[in-house]
Amino acid sequence: MKLYYTKGTCSFAPHIAMRELGIEPELVAVNLMEKKLGDGSDFRTHNPKGYVPYVEMEDGTGLSECGVIIQYLADKHPEKGLIPAAGTPERYKLMDWLSFIGSELHKNLPPIFLPGIPDDYREIARKRLGARLSYMNAELEGKDYLMGDKFSAADCYAAAILNWTKPAKVDLSAYPNVAAYYERCCARDSVKAAHAAEEAAAA
Repeated sequence: MKLYYTKGTCSFAPHIAMRELGIEPELVAVNLMEKKLGDGSDFRTHNPKGYVPYVEMEDGTGLSECGVIIQYLADKHPEKGLIPAAGTPERYKLMDWLSFIGSELHKNLPPIFLPGIPDDYREIARKRLGARLSYMNAELEGKDYLMGDKFSAADCYAAAILNWTKPAKVDLSAYPNVAAYYERCCARDSVKAAHAAEEAAAA
């Protein structure tokens, strides 16, 4: 299984999931600015959307959206317990978290730190993010992870996106439950292994 990725992006989310599931991906680095692979070929011949992540299966088919990729991977390995069974209330709660992370955290963090964003919009994004982090902080009260005591597919996504609070200079100490949760996620072997693999690939 190939994981087309760019270091420091949301492609880290499915990479964490793969490591949790015991999958050793073939990492393919993507230059997002030029839409090029290491051999100079056009990345868009694989993913016409032109962004990462993109997971390519052995049969040549692929998936390109974080939340869907993570669910797919977890469903292929139900014995690992990263995702509740389809049709259960717990499954819909996990999907609710994936949607929240994708639409509210994933989309509100980059405008705070990416170049070329008007300053007035940066402030709007920062206020929106603060409201979302406050909600997350309340939901994490008394919990180790988003779904309770057990690390799940939703945590793979959240851990990757919360990495962006560093370049965005968002002080998570204002959200103590989120801060503790993020540290807990970063301490997992899967997160450390994904980070080490991407560092090694870049060396």
